[in-house]
Amino acid sequence: MTQDELKQLVAREALKHVVEDSVVGVGSGSTVNLFIDALAGIKGRIEGAVAASEASAERLKRHGIRVFELNSVDEIPVYVDGADEITEHLHMIKGGGGALTREKIVAAVAQKFVCICDASKFVPVLGRFPLPVEVIPMARSYVGRALLRLGGQPVLREDFKTDNGNLILDCHGLSIADPPALEAELNNLAGVVTNGLFARRSADVLLLGSEQGVRTQKRGG
Repeated sequence: MTQDELKQLVAREALKHVVEDSVVGVGSGSTVNLFIDALAGIKGRIEGAVAASEASAERLKRHGIRVFELNSVDEIPVYVDGADEITEHLHMIKGGGGALTREKIVAAVAQKFVCICDASKFVPVLGRFPLPVEVIPMARSYVGRALLRLGGQPVLREDFKTDNGNLILDCHGLSIADPPALEAELNNLAGVVTNGLFARRSADVLLLGSEQGVRTQKRGG
């Protein structure tokens, strides 16, 4: 199967986790786009969705799915999103598309986080994929120097601003042995909005697409 076919598999499998008559949290990225397309087929059975990016919100609206602002929603039973890398502990690097802050906020609200991705994203140790760090523009140089001291090689994402109007530093060369600790350390740097480590709030369920079909793994399982 092609990578796109594997993404289709996990996108459809994620529908089984959607709670009827509720608001679904929706992330961003290519696999999530396929989930949104699949979600359109059951849109009459959900109340609507909260989107973690402007692009996802627009795709949901094009399918006629009602999009809610997060501040108007009391609870999100399930949040579905992809990952750029994920380990057996369901720690992730996210933010290749630049929506990491909003993704992290929606994931924090959700009762269950379902990660959908193909087997190429499953890794023993995080860090081969550059770690995105969203920064307030005036803090770019300061945060860059701090990342260098941590052993990383920060690169400004050219001609890019997040939906929040901020910059992204993509940090190369990190081997991340303790994702929760590094996540906290980076978030404590003045000027960092957040970083792309999703370890302190990891996924609860991983749906991993492979040649053998969809493998389901639960946190701690």
